Amino acid sequence: MLETFETVAKAVADPSRVRILKLLENGELCVCQITTVLDLAPATVSKHLAALKTAGLLQQRRDGKWVYYRLAERDFNAYARSFLDLVGASMKDDPTTAEDRRVLALVNAVPVQVLCDQGRAALFSNAQAQSTCCGGPP
Repeated sequence: MLETFETVAKAVADPSRVRILKLLENGELCVCQITTVLDLAPATVSKHLAALKTAGLLQQRRDGKWVYYRLAERDFNAYARSFLDLVGASMKDDPTTAEDRRVLALVNAVPVQVLCDQGRAALFSNAQAQSTCCGGPP
């Protein structure tokens, strides 16, 4: 049991992984969406997601070429729920995760296909398209 506890503790000891857990509190996200919010390399995000999944904190599903992650709904690990509750309660007023939620709102306004093709640049092209829409300022 100690090894299982250690696996979860190590998984949540990384700030990027905590940010991922906080992003997923409101539902599943595609890897492209998580990568865009965190502004990290896809390989780095994939390593973080793998560690969280191994610890039993996340579940994944595939939809075509996209992989979606969500917080674990079942207890794959006896300690997972306690750690998820701790992260959720402890980080609710954190400025970094608040900024992540703000960026996530922008990310959610962009179709996943566009986001996966363009990455973070899609946020700026989407903002530009919105500002020139309907006779608004360029």
